[in-house]
Amino acid sequence: MILSFFDQFMSPSLLGIPLVMLALLVPWLLFPTPSSRWLNNRLTTLQSWFITNFTKQIFSPINQGGHKWALMLTSLMLMLMSLNLLGLLPYTFTPTTQLSLNMGLAVPLWLATIIIGLRNQTTTSLGHLLPEGTPTPLIPILIIIETISLFIRPLALGVRLTANLTAGHLLIQLISTATLVLAPMMLTVSLMTATVLLLLTVLEVAVAMIQAYVFVLLLSLYLQENV
Repeated sequence: MILSFFDQFMSPSLLGIPLVMLALLVPWLLFPTPSSRWLNNRLTTLQSWFITNFTKQIFSPINQGGHKWALMLTSLMLMLMSLNLLGLLPYTFTPTTQLSLNMGLAVPLWLATIIIGLRNQTTTSLGHLLPEGTPTPLIPILIIIETISLFIRPLALGVRLTANLTAGHLLIQLISTATLVLAPMMLTVSLMTATVLLLLTVLEVAVAMIQAYVFVLLLSLYLQENV
């Protein structure tokens, strides 16, 4: 049976039971937990250094009120990065290639930033819909445009993450298929294609980490506007 290239993005199931929750929970088992000893091992020290520097960089431009989000956004960053990276391994499934999951993460967090802004600083939050110094005839048009751009934000968050990961995985599968097909016929071309595949895999590892960072960075910028 010939499978479609897009079958790899289908949600896996066993005996009719979806395995998405298992795919979401397994990466957390790989993270080391700090011990009660005076000195941690190298892996735990590296993890603590990464979390500390990431949190400091993300929340340095945000005022004190937004620091309550540090634990949630840092955990989200680690979850997205681990899911994206583990999805590059053979015989694995990447939950973040599902638009429904990404929108389920983007919409509530974006909505929470909007609600916080409307509750704490209503005038400032509504003032973002109208740039300062706008001519009077353009006020209704700009308010409509800014409102549309505001509601497009969660869609852009979810679609960006889904599209980048899906495109990268699909390109890897296409090039790997070409490598296998060309191997019996043109070995030299197949080796060149395999080299391209190796470089693309390295690039996809970088994309997996960058997209997780961009997702959380944009959420922190939305939070910065509303606190």
